[in-house]
Amino acid sequence: MLMIHIKKYYESITGDEIPTTRYSSLEISPVHIHKNKKCHKDAILALGDEIVDHIKRENVVVGYTGETASEKVAVEH
Repeated sequence: MLMIHIKKYYESITGDEIPTTRYSSLEISPVHIHKNKKCHKDAILALGDEIVDHIKRENVVVGYTGETASEKVAVEH
């Protein structure tokens, strides 16, 4: 689910849509709890690759500052 949130966040701040053809072709989402661990791993890796490839192709620099954060980040010890 985190990767989906990263994709949506990126799209919201840049206005670009990230094409996720490989991820979509796997027909698996984070809520498909009946799928096995390998299927979810393959989906996460495909989605991550597509996000990174898009960012590299577009030469976008995504910065993060406390001012752009909508929520505080909690750190577990």
